[in-house]
Amino acid sequence: MIKEVQVDPIANKYRNLALGIVFDGIGMLSFTIPIIGELSDVVWAPIAAYLLSKMYKGRIGKIGGVIEFVGQILPFSDIVPTFTLTWIYFYWIRKKEN
Repeated sequence: MIKEVQVDPIANKYRNLALGIVFDGIGMLSFTIPIIGELSDVVWAPIAAYLLSKMYKGRIGKIGGVIEFVGQILPFSDIVPTFTLTWIYFYWIRKKEN
């Protein structure tokens, strides 16, 4: 018999924050190596978009993934912490709206 695992929503909330900060940091690493670093965004952009869409299910994840992809692909726009901003929207702003 398969047991259903209960995920603690609070633990998931802070796990997403920690992962988001790490992923934003990885995205900003391209600033450390001029020109070559920007080329690394071609690899990181689809990975980051996929990760964000899996972290936040539904419409928020899809929209966030597109924004993350565009932000990583465009030169010099890596400074925007999309993962962290998505977390703030998902856990603070959206919650206040409901």
